[in-house]
Amino acid sequence: MTATILIADDDAVQRRLVENMVRRSGYDAVVVESGDAAVAALTASDGPAIDALVLDLVMPGLDGMGVLAKIREAGLGVPVVVQTAHGGIDNVVSAMRAGAQDFVVKPVGIERLQVCLRNALNTSALKSELRRVRHSREGRLTFADIITRSEAMANVMATAKKAAGSSIPVLIEGESGVGKELFARAIHGTGERSAKPFVAVNCGAIPDNLVESILFGHEKGSFTGATERHTGKFVEASGGTLFLDEVSELPLTAQVKLLRALQEGAVEAVGGRKPVKVDVRIISATNRRLLDRVKEGAFREDLFYRLHVLPLTVPPLRMRRDDIPSLLRHFLTRFCAEENRTIDGISGEAMAGLSQLNWPGNIRQLENAVYRAVVMSEGEQLGVSDFPLIGAQPATDAASGEPLIMEPVLQRPSPDMVSGNEIPIAPLPDAGALTMLTDDGEMRPLEELEAEIIRFAISHYRGQMSEVARRLKIGRSTLYRKLDDIATAEER
Repeated sequence: MTATILIADDDAVQRRLVENMVRRSGYDAVVVESGDAAVAALTASDGPAIDALVLDLVMPGLDGMGVLAKIREAGLGVPVVVQTAHGGIDNVVSAMRAGAQDFVVKPVGIERLQVCLRNALNTSALKSELRRVRHSREGRLTFADIITRSEAMANVMATAKKAAGSSIPVLIEGESGVGKELFARAIHGTGERSAKPFVAVNCGAIPDNLVESILFGHEKGSFTGATERHTGKFVEASGGTLFLDEVSELPLTAQVKLLRALQEGAVEAVGGRKPVKVDVRIISATNRRLLDRVKEGAFREDLFYRLHVLPLTVPPLRMRRDDIPSLLRHFLTRFCAEENRTIDGISGEAMAGLSQLNWPGNIRQLENAVYRAVVMSEGEQLGVSDFPLIGAQPATDAASGEPLIMEPVLQRPSPDMVSGNEIPIAPLPDAGALTMLTDDGEMRPLEELEAEIIRFAISHYRGQMSEVARRLKIGRSTLYRKLDDIATAEER
């Protein structure tokens, strides 16, 4: 999914210029004209997710420094590129201390802005990955650590967030590899029990004769091999959350004792003489439909209704393909850091192929595919040959997609990109008939867009040609020449 850049500037002409540069760099743009509007866009729950902010420092009302302070207070991790007409070292130092990622001096060229945004997005991705690793080790993952922008996940996320505010039992269903445990950890890490233990048990990996001992504990000498006392997972998780993964695989004998423990809030160890009170929040997960297991007679119906109080179904990756680019960036950042590799990104053809795969192993399979590609690749960009799964799928009509770029690579401007030394609305004299994709999906000549912006600037500054030329970063003689060219073109 294309990154979304928020642009905050009180100058209408500068907003239009930066918006054009952002869109021509391959990003979506959201434009606001004040600091208060920028904060509202960043904190809106129903608005688009903002990946980076281009922020003017000098604005009436809430200025750029005030916006940076609000971002810090709200705990937002969005990277910020500040722009100012005053390039003094004091302004730069103050902005960077306040949390800005980078800065540019007005008027900025397109190449400089491209590098700033690409660096900001890559640094943000790396910081997010480091935060996830730290939170995972500390057992305090939250919903901010779940990588998703797909509409198919919106209802699941909303329901899970509501569940986090209580101790209601949650049953998470979904195919293997969709991230059921991640949701369980996020529910725990967001709720009131986040400071208490999160204990995960894979019920399908426990031998039938040891299930009761592992879940409820045992006394020393209660059976052959019980050389010491064991408290059990319920007691370990007391005050926190017990996550029963693959709960559908529990043997029927253990299900009886689990039901009794849930009903009475107490567990009795194997060989124990009296029950022990426990305060445990239960989150269970299964890659099967638990109701089908009940109909088959493999799962107790009364226990099913104890666990199936608030059901969540996490959709497979093939139903949330919008998340694939974000997940690819996430895994590529992580594995490049772990393997000490420098990889610039993934080619457009490979991105198209990866987006079309069905991914039966879901996110876990995607993660392993990226890991293998990073280890085995010999180039600086991952291509189709680095992902054998793409070659194994039937050929499709889509030959290429949008490439995933990880590092800033300064290259010679392509035919559809204006040099960074020129203003973004003025094509090079020998560039030929350049076009640009507008908001409504229409391809329009750059000369036409240039004329529109010049007219807008002249109207906005009430015909003050010196101010218009200064704002557009061109000389007055160049401005008048362009006006003559516009008039000549309109007479044709």
